Amino acid sequence: MHDIRVIRDDPAAFDAALSRRGLAPLSPEILALDAERRARINAAETAQAEQNRASKDVGAAKARGDEAAFEDLRALVAAKKAEVAAMQAEAAALDARLRDLLMTIPNLPLDSVPEGADENDNVEIRRWGEPRALDFAPAEHFEIAGVRPGMDFATAAKLSGARFVMLTGAVARIHRALAQFMLDLHVDRHGLTEVWAPVLVLSEMMEGTGQLPKFGEDSYQTREGWWLIPTAEVTLTNTVHGDLVGHATLPRRMVAHSQCFRSEAGSAGRDTTGMLRQHQFEKVEMVSITDAESGLPEHEAMTRRAEAVLEALGLPYRTIVLCTGDMGFGARITHDLEVWLPGQNRYREISSVSYCGDFQARRMNARYRPAGGGRPEFVHTLNGSGLAVGRTLIAVLENGQQADGSVELPVVLRPYLGGATRLTAEGGLA
Repeated sequence: MHDIRVIRDDPAAFDAALSRRGLAPLSPEILALDAERRARINAAETAQAEQNRASKDVGAAKARGDEAAFEDLRALVAAKKAEVAAMQAEAAALDARLRDLLMTIPNLPLDSVPEGADENDNVEIRRWGEPRALDFAPAEHFEIAGVRPGMDFATAAKLSGARFVMLTGAVARIHRALAQFMLDLHVDRHGLTEVWAPVLVLSEMMEGTGQLPKFGEDSYQTREGWWLIPTAEVTLTNTVHGDLVGHATLPRRMVAHSQCFRSEAGSAGRDTTGMLRQHQFEKVEMVSITDAESGLPEHEAMTRRAEAVLEALGLPYRTIVLCTGDMGFGARITHDLEVWLPGQNRYREISSVSYCGDFQARRMNARYRPAGGGRPEFVHTLNGSGLAVGRTLIAVLENGQQADGSVELPVVLRPYLGGATRLTAEGGLA
């Protein structure tokens, strides 16, 4: 959420930053609401002071036996009390309208974020690994002979409908091995704290990280009112919801492996074949809570942690910085990692690493007390996939596929697979 004081101080700069996201100016509407709200608050305070004075005069009139003045002043007190209540109610309604408006406005991009309208304007900043030269036509993950016995879309559709998959046997084990490997890498090498957290959260938690109110249709809500998390970013980031934390406890670096749920309401017709875009999937998510000065360096470090997973698995990738028109709602800057998929002959997103500044913290009212003292400040938050497990499985299968339908598996997975080095063409491990 945005700081209304910043908008008051420089509305032109606020609108200019929004225009980089392709949005029309919003400061006139915001400031008009703000001015009306403040006027009601000031009027209520004035009426309250008048009520207080009249209340004192009531006592004085009664003490001197002036019955007429006593009755007049009692009527004045009642009128002022009603006036105060009405103005406070109007101020509260205007405050709610202003908050609702501010909650739907995306974060402002950093000046360094490239200008652009969509994904075609994203900028590649580095590339790692060379796609393997194949002497056969590569298949997509679900077409590989060794994968087909363990990747069952028909049974999943019978159980749950479209955009679900049932993994069995060796493929399920590779999927589990990938998640375990990622967690171990982030905990043992990168020093992140592992967290196991709920996948059902309250509406306030979804609001805190920006999924609500604007993107409610993209998530699932239970009849009891809980929301199924679209990413563990929601739970990890909200661990400081409403808290005032000590500066010495920052940065807080966490990682969680969780089920994730997305309705994909805005992606009808996209990637419906295979398991690239599913309603239920798993992700290893990283979140950092930092002070204001550490946010941008932490963004670079988090990007490197995600890249390290791909490098350890030997998967070619490229890192891009998203342009203003392709960046997510809560981000000030985002790095996307795109892994090479031979079956599609293109790079596809496998991780987004975003720096949100204090945007989420304002929504959560999450603050820290500076080390040198002074007024509390809002924490800065970051999140990034480290990685999406299903998409990593796709990349491992497609990049390791052989002409006979088997798949050579990354060396780092062998300890998690009982020493197996490949998925056979018949669907077993060997």
